[in-house]
Amino acid sequence: MTRLVTHALAVRPTRNERAAQDFTSSLRGHVLNQMASTMKSRYESEIAPRQPVPPEDGRAVHQAMKPDQYFRFYSAMRIAAQQMVWSSVSDAVTRDADRLRDVAANLPSCGGSLTLDPALEVPRSVSAIDVHLMPGSYCAEAGENDLAAGAVYENGLSVFSFGLMGKNLDDIGESSAFWLKHAHPDFAPKDILDMGCSVGHQTLPWKRAYPDANVTGVDVAAPCLRYADGRARAQGVAAHFLQANATALPFPDQSFDVVYSSMFLHELPLKDIKAVFAEARRLLRPGGLMLTFELPPNSELSAYDGFYLDWDSWYNEEPFYKIFRDQDPATLCAEAGFPAENYFQTVVPSLGWYGEEAVEKAIAGPAQMGTNTGRLADGVQWFHFGSWV
Repeated sequence: MTRLVTHALAVRPTRNERAAQDFTSSLRGHVLNQMASTMKSRYESEIAPRQPVPPEDGRAVHQAMKPDQYFRFYSAMRIAAQQMVWSSVSDAVTRDADRLRDVAANLPSCGGSLTLDPALEVPRSVSAIDVHLMPGSYCAEAGENDLAAGAVYENGLSVFSFGLMGKNLDDIGESSAFWLKHAHPDFAPKDILDMGCSVGHQTLPWKRAYPDANVTGVDVAAPCLRYADGRARAQGVAAHFLQANATALPFPDQSFDVVYSSMFLHELPLKDIKAVFAEARRLLRPGGLMLTFELPPNSELSAYDGFYLDWDSWYNEEPFYKIFRDQDPATLCAEAGFPAENYFQTVVPSLGWYGEEAVEKAIAGPAQMGTNTGRLADGVQWFHFGSWV
């Protein structure tokens, strides 16, 4: 499945490694589709009826599910598959690390830039845990100019997503940018910021959608940013990458027309989430937009679906996942100074899965929360919220 990484920084797995990657992707697809469906059926037909009081929220559903053998089997399989994602790509990346570093160093410039800050302290929310069970998290380094963590993440995501992130693993950014460009055709941003950009998957679609705009991605992890810069140059996209903490960015007030993030907030402690929202408000010009792709809040879902999405918080080394999803996005925006009347939320169908016509139909509204909103499963839909200034 690392076949989805086709640019100049692609690793060269052996046949056995490819077989392991394909098996792992298929296993994850089976767990997150067929096994997840069976588990929900068991809950509805056998577990929920046995409870003395109907579970009112995801935490109560979790307590009811814990003794169930099928839930334990599902969880064990999902954890094992997650660990297999990283092990299936790590040998190839380690073997290719020196070559990847040399290739990245010699790729021609296309107008972008990379600015690293060796003095930046990586937050413990990144450095102290193996986020997503990825060994070393995003920030592990094995020497000068190392970018292996970025390569592990991109190749791992290729395996992890079993085709649902699109041919270039950028379906979220493509879907977000397509939605904005078609929902607000008169909006012409000149400066776009992607907070928590990792390796730039969702950063580059913004430059493709708005070629005249300056597009900047920020992250705390130097190896990912080195890889992001090489990845952008390999694809001929002029994007800027900066190592900085999104809670306190080195940009003047009103520097951007769009502040975007994708699957970033749920990896932050609540105090940092609030600081990021405040930074977004500070950085936006009048008429600008904060747009966030994230998991839908628990308040929008049934108790069971909330439990299902919160699984990662309990078993996938994402301790802030549920904390974020228990918040009200509209309240977070208002507390950061965004006008309450300018808040919105919508569901954007995956551009790669459904096609442009389905996204255009969703724009016409009203957007509906579906069974697979926020779930990496067949028919995935992306939940967005945000506010205009």
